[in-house]
Amino acid sequence: MLAASRRVPKGASRALQRLLATQEITSAAEECMALEGQYNAHNYAPLPVVLCEGKGVHAWDVDGKKYYDFLSAYSALNQGHCHPKIIKALTEQAQKLTLTSRAFYSDALGEYAKYACDLFGYERLLPMNTGVEAGETAVKLARRWAYDVKGVPNGRAKVCCT
Repeated sequence: MLAASRRVPKGASRALQRLLATQEITSAAEECMALEGQYNAHNYAPLPVVLCEGKGVHAWDVDGKKYYDFLSAYSALNQGHCHPKIIKALTEQAQKLTLTSRAFYSDALGEYAKYACDLFGYERLLPMNTGVEAGETAVKLARRWAYDVKGVPNGRAKVCCT
């Protein structure tokens, strides 16, 4: 077992530093953290807790220790882990049709778009899975603006991103 203090994220509060300094890290947890450290990009400084299961507001680490998950995946998980209605809907949809490319029409996308536009008062929307799609769409909109508003000849627009 290793002391968790060597894995305290930069900027952690003193209370969190004291708590983590007393926490022991097992070899199972250390192995998981080492693999992430070796093969993942270092864009976060995670807490020294290796989660493997969750249900509702609780999460468990690889050693079976139970936690309250107050972080909620930075608000992307406000409904809790493994919410039964969401799991049911995911399972039903995955058994029917897992994913459609935007190269095809979908029997559900138009209905969803109408609902969301009516709810938020928008004319149109563009649902996206990732920030990459947002960047790609921004480039396309900038190009379209150049043609339609600035009068740039067709095929001559250049978009420079920094």
